[in-house]
Amino acid sequence: MKYGLLLPHFGEEADREKLLEGSRLAEELGFDSVWARDHLIFEPHGEMEKPDRTFFEPLTTLTAIGAVTKRIALGTGSLIPYRHPLQVALMVGTMTHLVGPRVIIGMGTGNFQQEFDAIGMTGPLTERAEIVESYAHILRTVWTENDVCYKDSHFEFHNVTIEPKPVGGPVPYWYCGGTPASARNAVNYCDGWMPGRLNMATFRARVEKIRAMTAEQGKKVPTIAIIPPTSVELDRDLAMKDVNIEGLCAWANKAKFWIKPDSGRFETFEDLEGTVIAGDPDDAIRQCRNFEAAGCEHLVFDFRFKFHKWFEQIHLLGTEVLPRLRATSPDA
Repeated sequence: MKYGLLLPHFGEEADREKLLEGSRLAEELGFDSVWARDHLIFEPHGEMEKPDRTFFEPLTTLTAIGAVTKRIALGTGSLIPYRHPLQVALMVGTMTHLVGPRVIIGMGTGNFQQEFDAIGMTGPLTERAEIVESYAHILRTVWTENDVCYKDSHFEFHNVTIEPKPVGGPVPYWYCGGTPASARNAVNYCDGWMPGRLNMATFRARVEKIRAMTAEQGKKVPTIAIIPPTSVELDRDLAMKDVNIEGLCAWANKAKFWIKPDSGRFETFEDLEGTVIAGDPDDAIRQCRNFEAAGCEHLVFDFRFKFHKWFEQIHLLGTEVLPRLRATSPDA
């Protein structure tokens, strides 16, 4: 399994040194990837984020990080479709020539309608899901062909050539979302599937569905990933102080497509299994192993609870957790 970090490129902790020096430290300590979110008009999540609306644009941020690192993968989790896909094709192709073939484009529909209303994309969520599929077809085509003609219900262009083409061929395209539809979309036209917060029972069900669909269609199983909020300390009680269990339970109880605990409600930390990685290094290793057993191939630690201790968290996981995970990995 590969391991990555969600970057502190938003909120009051957004900071050049944290992004650049933290990514260099992550690469040095053996992390596989760093990831950026996407918003046009940022509205913080109350149960996990402070109200500061600072938000560094993700592709710009990842390019800067790529310039000061050598091998660590650069991912979006997720990019939302308010840019024209031809613009994304040019930007990402350029990125690969500047930093190498290590970009992963995770795309999602976005959660906040006001972001899209502000730029005139006033259609429903279902329309944005169609646009995410359009992106997949357009990007793959213009990244491999010249004089491209394309038309669907959202985009139309003729005789378009985008240069430079990405180094190493088309960039991996993942679907970001936790709904049953997101899993279907990942199988139908994506290279990976990456939900954010998702409890373990629901994660296992989605992975089983993805495997069944790919077997039925004779396709390769897309890369399975996840981005759980994370708080790890040498002392378990100290780690738990930064976890808003009440807020996470309230959020989970509103989740429309989640498998609920036997009680019918999320009420305890145990009910939230998979929704958060928290505790001491032994706890973190056990929880990562549970994801691996459920089919996860790329786990991204989301330190939104701990961005104020960004460097300490990278060092702790990089010295006390990752080496033990690598040592006991079936692929080690």
